[in-house]
Amino acid sequence: MTTVQLQYYAQLREQAGRSSETVSTAAADLRALYRELRERHGFSLDSDALKVAVNNEFSTWDRALHEGDTVVFIPPVAGG
Repeated sequence: MTTVQLQYYAQLREQAGRSSETVSTAAADLRALYRELRERHGFSLDSDALKVAVNNEFSTWDRALHEGDTVVFIPPVAGG
């Protein structure tokens, strides 16, 4: 199990009911982690609609998770 810090913004924050959490996961990569969280929190967005960052740097979805990583899933933002 790997323990990671998660931060949620916008729609994901609303659906999770929190802006951050710490989770222990058996997920091997970011895509698997998001699938796990989507099931847990009922996220309506598919991973293809999101960007992801790890430790303050944009990342690809196949990046392996490491103990203590900070992961941010970034939903699309509407503006005017």
